[in-house]
Amino acid sequence: MPLTLYKKKRSFKETPEPTGGKAGGAKLRFVIQKHDASHLHYDFRLEMDGVLKSWAVPKGPSTDPTVKRLAMMVEDHPYDYRNFEGIIPKGQYGGGTVILWDEGYYEPLETATGKKEQEKILLKQLKTGSLKFRLYGEKLQGEFALVHLKGKQENAWLLIKHRDEFAATTDITKKDKSVRSGKTVKQVEKAPENIYGQTKRPAAKKTASKTVLQKKAAPAATLKKAPAVKPAVKKKVH
Repeated sequence: MPLTLYKKKRSFKETPEPTGGKAGGAKLRFVIQKHDASHLHYDFRLEMDGVLKSWAVPKGPSTDPTVKRLAMMVEDHPYDYRNFEGIIPKGQYGGGTVILWDEGYYEPLETATGKKEQEKILLKQLKTGSLKFRLYGEKLQGEFALVHLKGKQENAWLLIKHRDEFAATTDITKKDKSVRSGKTVKQVEKAPENIYGQTKRPAAKKTASKTVLQKKAAPAATLKKAPAVKPAVKKKVH
């Protein structure tokens, strides 16, 4: 599936964000990224049809079944985005710091055999506006639903936790560290060399002083050869 809108919004000469990636493995992946852009939010992403279907969740996910979180559907993201943790430069779309807040596998609640059949079910549910799935993450586990808010904004959904053994009233967003680096958003922000897809740049060499440069640039002096001295001729005495 083309990522036309995703690529249109970004200048990849300026941002280190991924441009593609091929989905692989026997299980469907999910990732939640905490994103401190113009407004702090959480990006909820589900692998589907070779890309990451994505929703921006302003207040983050909740494990309390009585709490419904607004989730705004955004453009599809490339599969490799599931590994993105770092800094999007200021002035770029979504500029700010991103950490991998949670990740793992997921599956539809409806019984299915194999990844292809699971995706078929999920794509059908996505089209009807009612996704029901089970997460196997490091922070989020159990049953969840994404429900399209009909009659509201076209991209407005609700993220809801189902009642199961993993439901809890505690604020899960208090667990604020990355599941990859173990760092908070602020800690990643203070380490700008840790940018996805880039290595730490070597320190710049000290510039030589003007005087030294002038000396190096000056041509070597040419030594003139001394004139040859002819030997004196003795006069004969008669």
